[in-house]
Amino acid sequence: MASFIIEGGHQLSGTITPQGAKNEALQVLCATLLTGDEVVIENLPSIRDVNNLIQLLKDIGVKVAPREEAMAFCASDLNMDYLQSDEFVQKCAQLRGSVMMIGPLLARMGKAVVAKPGGDKIGRRRLDTHFLGFERLGAHFSHVAERDVYEISGSALHGSYMLLDEASVTGTANIIMAAVLVPGTTTIYNAACEPYVQQLCKMLNRMGANISGIGSNLLTIRGVAHLHGTRHRILPDMIEVGSFIGMAAMVGDGIRIKDVSLKNLGIIPNTFRRMGIKIKVEGDDLFIPRMRHYEIQSFIDGTIMTLADAPWPGLTPDLLSVLITVATQARGSVLFHQKMFESRLFFVDKLIDMGAQIILCDPHRAVVVGHDRKLQLHGGRMSSPDIRAGIALLIAALSAKGVSRIDNIEQIDRGYENIEGRLNALGAVINRMN
Repeated sequence: MASFIIEGGHQLSGTITPQGAKNEALQVLCATLLTGDEVVIENLPSIRDVNNLIQLLKDIGVKVAPREEAMAFCASDLNMDYLQSDEFVQKCAQLRGSVMMIGPLLARMGKAVVAKPGGDKIGRRRLDTHFLGFERLGAHFSHVAERDVYEISGSALHGSYMLLDEASVTGTANIIMAAVLVPGTTTIYNAACEPYVQQLCKMLNRMGANISGIGSNLLTIRGVAHLHGTRHRILPDMIEVGSFIGMAAMVGDGIRIKDVSLKNLGIIPNTFRRMGIKIKVEGDDLFIPRMRHYEIQSFIDGTIMTLADAPWPGLTPDLLSVLITVATQARGSVLFHQKMFESRLFFVDKLIDMGAQIILCDPHRAVVVGHDRKLQLHGGRMSSPDIRAGIALLIAALSAKGVSRIDNIEQIDRGYENIEGRLNALGAVINRMN
């Protein structure tokens, strides 16, 4: 297990470029299974979750080759026997992104195996939306008790209308990838419409799929006989952009975030502005000047600001951990309402140990009373429970007095590429200890 040793109190300045989007990468990598032709993907982030999924694709027979600033994938000869192996099941159980292999395998090969996927320990993350969607397409499930896996078969899949029980991003992506090769028309209502789902749909259309309604919560998919290869570039990671905005507010002395794809950030910049943070838009860059003070706005009627996560185009839940950390040094108070996951706010006890004033009302709500920089957080030892809490704790440690240690940083590595090297280039003092 690795750790970060962080020397707090240093001001950061300079330019940083966000990596390719983790969540999009996991979707489009799985989509390469839908064709035997070569698919080239640009701007893939070199992070633990993405690299593990690429290895899993290699294990089932996908040929992977480097290209200039890209990777090529060819799934012309898949080893379907490997899908039945205990090794495959074990690897899937360690990687949540593996669940999105089900749709492509079901559509192209007529069968797939499902193990309970791993990932962040942030509360219940059910797969019902995926399974109900596949069943509407005509798939059948059987439970293999001795291996604790589900085998899915679909020899006679057909298009169907479905109303999703929740706007699940991975569920929507999985059902889309299953439906593109299914005869007939599939209509998905209450579909997730995040930019990453839009990117997946656009990529599939370039491969020969027929998907309309992209960007809305009502998708219509007319099945085609086969797909061909394409070239696709992944968007900048909006979660990393938001993380850098929060970091710049707390410890920045003028930070430029380059090439952010502003049109795909939604309300993220304005959410930070409601926290009192100045953000200058310069082309497709964001510049955050040094923030000696930033004051949380109140609602028009004077009531306390409440920030809550919601499906796109609402506020992504992945940024609430960072926003909570930023609020600890703001002027004013704010109520955070995490609606989608039961355990994601439990990391705030670590911020409280560092001196933050936070009231955890219940598993879903926390009130932060900002210090207005009059009381600096102090260093401590903590452990990263998930990717997003990990980066939030790293930002807190950068702003704290003294030295901090964050254990279990493998969680951070799952979502952030060479984060210590990139932040040290801005003036941070972060050392990795194995």
